[in-house]
Amino acid sequence: MRVIGHDGEQIGVLKRLAAIAKAESVGLDLIMMSPNARPPVCKVMDYGKYKYDQSKKANEAKKKQHVIQVKEVKVRASTEQNDLELKIRNARKFLESGNKVKVSLRFRGREMAYVGRGREQLEHIAEEVKDLGKPDKIPNMEGRQMIMIISPLKK
Repeated sequence: MRVIGHDGEQIGVLKRLAAIAKAESVGLDLIMMSPNARPPVCKVMDYGKYKYDQSKKANEAKKKQHVIQVKEVKVRASTEQNDLELKIRNARKFLESGNKVKVSLRFRGREMAYVGRGREQLEHIAEEVKDLGKPDKIPNMEGRQMIMIISPLKK
């Protein structure tokens, strides 16, 4: 196996027992870095410190990633203009913070006769937030509900 020393220099190709003896003489561990290589590559280092550094890197990468959530705004076909403006304001706030917005419009009872009005309402919402996001999914019916998903624009 190819052995790399604790300070980064290559020791060379050694037998397994010789490599383990070399690591023990320095007081460190022999860690297999790439077992599928020909010959396998091992490194002489402190295993505890190696695991600690790996967890630190994983935590650092986790901090930098941004999880996109899907926030929902519910409206009805008969929602009045002032209430609709409030819902639009909430949708804008969600899009500004980088989240997706799911706008769902539920029809109850005889409201199914006004599917066109509901579609107009969803298109109005999409028009109001077009500077912050664009619709991923155009308004479509799913049972008694019409759904539209709006994604935030790239910054």
